[in-house]
Amino acid sequence: MRKFYSNVVKYRKGILIVFLIAAVVCVFLKNMVSVNYDMNDYLPESAKSTLALDLMEQEFEGGIPNTRVMVNDVSIPEALEYKKQLESVKGVTEVTWLDDVADITIPVSVLDANTLKTYYIDDTALFTVTIEEEKRISAVSDIREIIGDENAMSGSAVSTATATTNTVSEIRKITVIAVLFVLIVLILTTTSWAEPLIILIGLGIAILINGGTNMMFGEISFVTNAAGSILQLAVSLDYSVFLIHRFEECRKEQLNEQIAMVDALCKSTTSILSSGLTTVIGFLALVLMQFKIGPDLGLALAKGIAVSLITVFIFMPSLILMAFKILDRTKHQMFMPGFQRFGKAVNRIAVPLVCIFAIIIAPAYLASNANEYYYGSSNIFNEETQLGKDIASIEKVFGQRDTYVLLVPRGDTATETKLSDELHELPEITSIISYVDMAGAEIPLEYLDEDTLAMLMSDDYSRMVLSVDAHYEGEETFELVETIREIAESCYPGTWYLAGEGVSTYDLMDTVTVDMVKVNLAAIAAVFIVLLLTMKSISLPVILVLSIETAIWLNLSCPYFMNQTIFYIAYLIISSIQLGATVDYAILMTDRYKENRQTFQKKEAVWHTISDVTVSILTSGIVLTAVGLLLGYISTNQLLAQLGIFVGRGAIFSLMIVLLILPGLLFLFDKLITRTPKKSREHKPAALKRRHRPALLRR
Repeated sequence: MRKFYSNVVKYRKGILIVFLIAAVVCVFLKNMVSVNYDMNDYLPESAKSTLALDLMEQEFEGGIPNTRVMVNDVSIPEALEYKKQLESVKGVTEVTWLDDVADITIPVSVLDANTLKTYYIDDTALFTVTIEEEKRISAVSDIREIIGDENAMSGSAVSTATATTNTVSEIRKITVIAVLFVLIVLILTTTSWAEPLIILIGLGIAILINGGTNMMFGEISFVTNAAGSILQLAVSLDYSVFLIHRFEECRKEQLNEQIAMVDALCKSTTSILSSGLTTVIGFLALVLMQFKIGPDLGLALAKGIAVSLITVFIFMPSLILMAFKILDRTKHQMFMPGFQRFGKAVNRIAVPLVCIFAIIIAPAYLASNANEYYYGSSNIFNEETQLGKDIASIEKVFGQRDTYVLLVPRGDTATETKLSDELHELPEITSIISYVDMAGAEIPLEYLDEDTLAMLMSDDYSRMVLSVDAHYEGEETFELVETIREIAESCYPGTWYLAGEGVSTYDLMDTVTVDMVKVNLAAIAAVFIVLLLTMKSISLPVILVLSIETAIWLNLSCPYFMNQTIFYIAYLIISSIQLGATVDYAILMTDRYKENRQTFQKKEAVWHTISDVTVSILTSGIVLTAVGLLLGYISTNQLLAQLGIFVGRGAIFSLMIVLLILPGLLFLFDKLITRTPKKSREHKPAALKRRHRPALLRR
């Protein structure tokens, strides 16, 4: 290891050039990485709705209707004119309205009431539109120009287009504010004006390289694109800080800066690697999810931490050696206060705090598993946004509606008629567009025009478009999906295919709920094993994992007590993120306690440990809290916002557990952790010397 680091120091100029070139190249590569904003695309390929969508793309030109367009104060002739304009929009493959399911030449008063209320109520028309996936953004923009802001549009295509355009600008804003905040925190917690800039340069290089190397995935999810960089910034901040301060310590013992850097690298490798490895393991647990946003985010975050580690061990030594004279010239006093009084205060109430901790574990766990959830993307935008207002306007007039498409084998019109009749009996189905419904089983196919026939039949399948009076998700919706599937199975055993937003959300719910236990157990087991191997103790991994898991349960129990419905995707992802990102705090506290126990009795060791590590832990924790809350309060995408709130609030709970509860646990289980020295050496000069060094230098 020493030989490797000696070569790193020897070839530092070449290393600097290579990393800078790599960062510049990755800036261009990052712009070539496509971002997917459609959650349904991340369903497993084996999901029934995914198979149905794939088959429909093969058999029919038009896809699933994915947009609802409402136009107010129009007569039927005016509505037909709007329909023509919508059909002319580039990217729109199909527009369905009242004239497709009823004879509009007869008086409206004699039309079927259920059919009429699906498309036309009180001079307000509702069009069902199908937009091509690749042209969603431009098509949605063109439709908005046609209907104006006074009318409304909603649907998965509109949600995806809105998320695409809004998220990019929001993430830029969040990143700028986050960097400025990190700069302020580093100024307050370091002892050189130049040090924060050097740390941010190293982090920036790592983030740029990670963003560019996402090209290997071809495409990343909007969750990864939004959260990946800022989480990498917050989680890997400590590595560079630790290396710089190790270098400063070694310079006091070694006048040659290059040798001091090699010494610093050798001394810090185990600590930084163990911290980084637990984080990587926590993120990699997401790879086990069937819902593919998990692997997408997990691999990108794990790669980001790996890139940060490589940058710290190879690039940062070169950068620090190039700038150490600037560090010396820009020294200043530590702005943060000492935490000796805080350490003594926690020490006095350590045991009562552990008792409170023991009492809240069970309620926190139970409450964290009793939340109400959103599984799909239908609630991503609230009523404060334009899309949220549009959704509310449409639902106020036409209710909560969705469109399903059912494919059945072509040729057996009698069975298809039977299927249609049974579906019509369901109160939630307001209309059906199919061959047997429009033409009747007795009318020969050759009497239908080619466009109508192409919409209803392919060479192998007959298509039934179902208008359903149901929301995109919820218990009633899921029961309806199950009922339709049962009816289809009774008529066409094993040969039918059902698709639609509500259907995809049902499969999404079915998939992610299975993922939960598997991912959490894998993350806990992996981190436990890493801690077991690095700490060579069984009791310590149990204490540390239980501490952070309780912080996670407290975090996830908040929505239950606040009566909030949460996105299951955020709920599922945050467990691994919080465990991986904050278990480092517990490791740092424990390592310092074990070191202090070699000098002090356990009571003194507790408060010395707290005063030693508080600044280091707060630096990382405050940054993670800040970037999470920035994402939470700036993003209009409620899934990303909720994930940000979870990250920020989770960091706060982890800080509280580690700084207030863990010291008491270490005190109470001291005999399991370390041997008690025969007599205290509290007044040993070396101990006093270390105790009065700035906290960040003693990490």
